[in-house]
Amino acid sequence: MALPQSPTIMVGANVRAEMARRRVSQMALGAHLGLSQTTISKRLAGVTPFDINELAAIAELLHVNVVDLLHPFPESVPA
Repeated sequence: MALPQSPTIMVGANVRAEMARRRVSQMALGAHLGLSQTTISKRLAGVTPFDINELAAIAELLHVNVVDLLHPFPESVPA
């Protein structure tokens, strides 16, 4: 049984997946958020968490709901 990922890693993975679906680069995301590519890279890798304001801006850019960036969390999914 695999250990659950941290929320920071899971959110980074979800943002990366949505970026890939919409062909949005790290540089484009950084420009949208006013952050450097290095800072974006750390957030996408789960080294540094996104804050809620950043997630709201990302959701707007990617045309998704913020909730879409927060799931799936296996421990929070009802059986």
